[in-house]
Amino acid sequence: MNQLKRIAGIIWMVLGPLAIYFIVQAAAGEIAKKPETDTKIQWGVFVAVFIPIAIGMVIFGYYAVKGEYDER
Repeated sequence: MNQLKRIAGIIWMVLGPLAIYFIVQAAAGEIAKKPETDTKIQWGVFVAVFIPIAIGMVIFGYYAVKGEYDER
């Protein structure tokens, strides 16, 4: 089970930056399609809220890989 937790930690660490990349790409695409102020504000808020969540995913994965969640 501990090995599975470490593997899941690696997955979380990879998913964090990938998620940031894809949400920024989606925001850029939507803003390019409709470059109005309300669209920019909406996607800016989405990105600003999601980035700390993705950073938390990476931190969670780091601690899982480090073994902090292992059963003792």
